[in-house]
Amino acid sequence: MSPRHPWNASLLALALVAGPLAAAAPAAAPAKAAAHGLDLAGMDRTVKPGDDFFAYTNGTWFKHTVIPPDRSAEGPFAHLFELTNRRTGGIIQSAARAKAPEGSELRKIGDYYSAFLDTAAIEQAGLKPIQPLLAQVQALGDRKALSAFLGGTLRADVDAINATNLYTDNLFGLWVAQDLNDPSHYSAFLLQGGLGMPDRDYYLDPSPRMQAVRDQYRAHIARVLALAGEKDVEAKAARVLDLEHRIAEAHATREDSEEVKKGDNPWSRADFTAKAPGLDWEAFFAAAGLGAQQTFVAWQPGAVTGLSTLVASQPLETWKDYLAFHALDHHAAVLPKGFGDEAFAFYGKVIQGTPQQRERQKRAVDATNAALGDAVGRRYAEQYFPAADKARAQAMVQNILAAFRARIDQLDWMAPETKAKAKLAVLKVGVGYPDRWEDYGGLEIKAGDAFGNEDRAELFQLHQAVAKLGRPVDRGEWVMTPQTVNAVNLPVMNALNFPAAILQPPFFDPKRPEAMNYGSIGAVIGHEISHSFDNQGALFDDQGRLKNWWTEKDFAHFEASADQLARQFDAYRPFPDAHVNGKLTLGENIADVAGLAASLDAYHLSLKGKAARAVGGFTGDQQFFIAFGQSWRTKMREAALRQRLLADGHAPAEYRADTVRNLDAWYAAFAVKPGEKLYLAPKDRVRIW
Repeated sequence: MSPRHPWNASLLALALVAGPLAAAAPAAAPAKAAAHGLDLAGMDRTVKPGDDFFAYTNGTWFKHTVIPPDRSAEGPFAHLFELTNRRTGGIIQSAARAKAPEGSELRKIGDYYSAFLDTAAIEQAGLKPIQPLLAQVQALGDRKALSAFLGGTLRADVDAINATNLYTDNLFGLWVAQDLNDPSHYSAFLLQGGLGMPDRDYYLDPSPRMQAVRDQYRAHIARVLALAGEKDVEAKAARVLDLEHRIAEAHATREDSEEVKKGDNPWSRADFTAKAPGLDWEAFFAAAGLGAQQTFVAWQPGAVTGLSTLVASQPLETWKDYLAFHALDHHAAVLPKGFGDEAFAFYGKVIQGTPQQRERQKRAVDATNAALGDAVGRRYAEQYFPAADKARAQAMVQNILAAFRARIDQLDWMAPETKAKAKLAVLKVGVGYPDRWEDYGGLEIKAGDAFGNEDRAELFQLHQAVAKLGRPVDRGEWVMTPQTVNAVNLPVMNALNFPAAILQPPFFDPKRPEAMNYGSIGAVIGHEISHSFDNQGALFDDQGRLKNWWTEKDFAHFEASADQLARQFDAYRPFPDAHVNGKLTLGENIADVAGLAASLDAYHLSLKGKAARAVGGFTGDQQFFIAFGQSWRTKMREAALRQRLLADGHAPAEYRADTVRNLDAWYAAFAVKPGEKLYLAPKDRVRIW
């Protein structure tokens, strides 16, 4: 998969992530936490908690923290990513030294990593590895051939699972997942794609700032084509950008893409020909290996129609220029150095605002993880996630589930028949690592063949995905590896994944008081549980079907509370000319509010009637809330933050920390009074669950 779009949320996979972790690099040393687990030195106690809770818990840290030059952001997620990266790097490097038997999983890990690092071999090969692909592009003679090529380059995009606009850098992307209406079988979801920049707004926003980004993107296209020896690159770049502008116009908005009901569009093969003329769909599906598949879910039907129209209406030569550029850009990491440097110059510096590229060695670790994630993850779990940690995390999950169940039982606005259908009892919770590991026996990895390894790994992912079609659904399937610093809820599967990598300090620390663990990892666990009941998860019943299980009155109450929360976040302005999109971030914000409340209840239950122990002069509830605020400490470059506002379903971390203003217990813990900036009157506090 292309490494340049490090986003983390998903199609029916609702995640926690705080920032662009997949592009993470060495984190600056965090402020040293006190022995009791709170970073007192990082706080700014000159600020009233009720005026700015993020500054109160993180103000000194924020003031003195410098984002490392090869990062777009800094904070505990980045720190933990770096720790995990070092650990996985050690595992991968050991595999490279081991010279295990040919064809073994360990040998594949080592050979993939070593080939990616062998820049001398990559330079010597030059463009030879990609020439057959470029020759196919140049040989395209008609629309049928173009359609077949587009189908042949279709991929089962792991990035699509990790993109809040369901993004893929192919014109279309494939994701194989549980059917929305019958979760006992898999369906093939067809997703919009084809853009080189992160979102349609990068093409359509008329502001001078975005026009400047477009100008730099056009220059990037020209430089990539020039590196490949193309002629007339400025004119070709202009045509490619114009085509992508038309693609962007056809795209559904990010807000619409996240609405499950708008995405539930089963199409037969005949529907594609009737509803989306232009592309030769029979040639497309046959080349993709999907000739036997009779139905698909067109997640963004207007985009499918619009993109198909462009295949017929735009000059074939323009499509050739577009496809050549995207092939080069997609494989930049395994082509000669100039391509990788140019990719970073645009995607890293311009889009993310990161001044310095990461070391090749760290990028090699990321690439190996992307290709052989479970193979590396199995070894990571064995070395770094002991059984005692798993048991303790599982106990926390059960405590928070019990607290959430009690909260539902106590709701005065929800009818008994709705409560009876709440789906907590059927949630399948995975902690640390999956019960079944991916089998890489069918993936060929060759020593010294970085380009071929990347290409074969992508095809392997496609074949694994397509092979699911027609099989029974595996509810134990994970969409994250154990070494992923994140967590996820899968509403169609009624399943949760909590990878081992996030179940460690600073989020989960067996040596510190439980109040702090419940305020940090407990809020993460509560967040993921709550995704089953956010504005999208709440649409799925206890079987994972897209089916109403609410009374009309109950759902109206739920939607009114959700609208109230959306308006609350709309009011947050990181920049004078940009505010948080309350609708786009609604699902994550609902999960934050409900998850934090449930985790606080679970913490209180864990005390079993005993008084909480004060630590560092703070009560138990204060420790809980401060730990929550410090878990969201993040400092981000302006370009990356602006991208996030446009293209991410998660609100900036500062405002996620402000979730506390909706909990009555926070007001009591810090004596927050009317007139303070975060104060909300009781009627204005959002109480969804």
